[in-house]
Amino acid sequence: MNYEIKQQDKFKFIEEGEGEPLLLLHGLFGALSNFADLVEHFRKEYKVVVPLLPLFDLDIFHTSVGGLEKFVQKFIEARGYQQIHLLGNSLGGHVALVHILKHPEKIRSLILTGSSGLFENGMGDSYPKRGDYEYIKKKTQLTFFDPTTATKELVDEVFEITNNRIKVIKIIALAKSAIRNNLGEELNQIKQPTLLIWGNNDTITPPFVAKEFNNLIPGSELHFVDNCGHAPMMEVPGEFNKILENFLNKLKQPAANQD
Repeated sequence: MNYEIKQQDKFKFIEEGEGEPLLLLHGLFGALSNFADLVEHFRKEYKVVVPLLPLFDLDIFHTSVGGLEKFVQKFIEARGYQQIHLLGNSLGGHVALVHILKHPEKIRSLILTGSSGLFENGMGDSYPKRGDYEYIKKKTQLTFFDPTTATKELVDEVFEITNNRIKVIKIIALAKSAIRNNLGEELNQIKQPTLLIWGNNDTITPPFVAKEFNNLIPGSELHFVDNCGHAPMMEVPGEFNKILENFLNKLKQPAANQD
């Protein structure tokens, strides 16, 4: 993905296209590349924005879901975005949920895929062994239904993170913060149209999590995708984009024409 990474103050981000902002938040081991197909598809009709979340740049006291949400809020203010379609994968979904609960006024719709906030397996029952490449490779493959989606480039990125002691400490801090920050009792406050796109083979936030989000967020719409794990926008981009496009198109129609 050869898009220009822009910088304004401390914020680094991609911004492609014109129209209502479609703001994408990546997960704990995520990167801008996670959204390559999504950016390419939607930049024709939307201003697609992907901020680089400061997973490893916040001080340890603010290395939390709340700390990331504050960063997103400041980024939105700095860029002056309005009428935002806010999409989050995994931890990014959790950050999106905290944001919409605190600052609903600029958010037009919410899209969650493999989001934490209710339940997650994280890295499973054990934490990455530093320096063990095969272990990291297997753990990265578990993110997907098709293990070949975990390219060598992706595994190398995760390996580099888990081989850095400071980054590992911050990953653990973020993972613990996500587990502590359960939003079950607040989700009924969300008023915006909400779309849930979930892999039927997600082992990190399994399908029952999607059903629970669907029950708790009023009027939310749930779509399951077969043969797909924790990151549908990477593993089945065509199907993901089609579901998202249909949802966004419905929002363009006058209320009287909507079912």
